[in-house]
Amino acid sequence: MTAIGRRAVRLEHLLTAPNASLRDLDVAVALALEHDLVGALTVSPWLVKAARRKLGRSPLRLGTVIGYGHGGQLLAVKAFEASKALEQGATQIDFVVNGGALVSGEDETVYNDMLGVVDMAHSALALAGVIIEAETLPDELVRKACRVAERAGVDHVVTSTGVATAHHAIALTATLRDSVGPRVQVKAAGRFKEPDEVAEAIAAGATQVAAVLTPKLIEGAAGTMTGGMTEPAVVGAAAGRR
Repeated sequence: MTAIGRRAVRLEHLLTAPNASLRDLDVAVALALEHDLVGALTVSPWLVKAARRKLGRSPLRLGTVIGYGHGGQLLAVKAFEASKALEQGATQIDFVVNGGALVSGEDETVYNDMLGVVDMAHSALALAGVIIEAETLPDELVRKACRVAERAGVDHVVTSTGVATAHHAIALTATLRDSVGPRVQVKAAGRFKEPDEVAEAIAAGATQVAAVLTPKLIEGAAGTMTGGMTEPAVVGAAAGRR
């Protein structure tokens, strides 16, 4: 069983820069807790434990990114990294797809890579999402990655680790939304700077918009948010596997 959020749009604050510090974490936690529209905080793996302590009993979802960068780590490495993050309090695990295996036509390798992390996250009642770094991938492989991800039971697919431009994230959001069924949510992650960009991502099908947030962006985006925040619904982790 796993907790899967209903289709309410929410913002997610990213603190995953290579040099993200404990001081940066203090600022990020304060920002996330201050604004109701922020439903999640995603941090570098080394900051998960400290973030969990600072968040206390807040219902804010605490995420981290596994396989950061290229996603070509061995499954055992990804699984170990995910297990430690969950042990330290993460409630959302996003991991980068193995793009090399995808391009090579090694679909079972891609599937097993996803399934190993997804099952581990779901066993801890955490959400799991796959990051499809698609700037260099043809459209048909992006769609294939989405189909494999849905079969592996992911809760959401993500446009990038957050370094992509807002324009690219918005365009890819539409492709991802068209490539997965209604059970799987789409997270638009990128360098969003303007409220209009957030609105475009939502219009393209995003149910989560992840970026390095600022108070100005959050306040400006408030008018684009619909449905408010909802409590997670509990469903079977294997519901989306075929």
